[in-house]
Amino acid sequence: MLDWRAAQAEAKRIRVTVFVEEQGVPAELEMDENDAASLHALAYADGRAIGTGRLLPDGHIGRMAVLKEWRGRGAGRSLLRRLIDAARQRGHREVALSAQVHALEFYRAEGFEPEGAIYEEAGIPHQAMRLRLGNV
Repeated sequence: MLDWRAAQAEAKRIRVTVFVEEQGVPAELEMDENDAASLHALAYADGRAIGTGRLLPDGHIGRMAVLKEWRGRGAGRSLLRRLIDAARQRGHREVALSAQVHALEFYRAEGFEPEGAIYEEAGIPHQAMRLRLGNV
């Protein structure tokens, strides 16, 4: 797990590629004040960073992104599990996230459960999800 200073160059590159260029999220919405307060994870393959995600101080996981050519190969799952482990180490009893609707099954497979209605964020349908961590 990295702080923003250590993760910024690679995380920003991946997030701009996935969210801004691929999904059309406005660039001004992508980087925010939560980055500096969060723990960041990076996934590597072939010597370069191919995925990223962050854990906010309140136990929210966010900004999960894997470069298109690396999706479906386990990088996202590895990132998610590292972020969940970091939340456990911090003493969180649960983690929450805002999943893009197309990724619901990915998160369900890791034990996350949907909460509430689908809503729009940055022009993309999302679903709130939560994972109770229990005593670990």
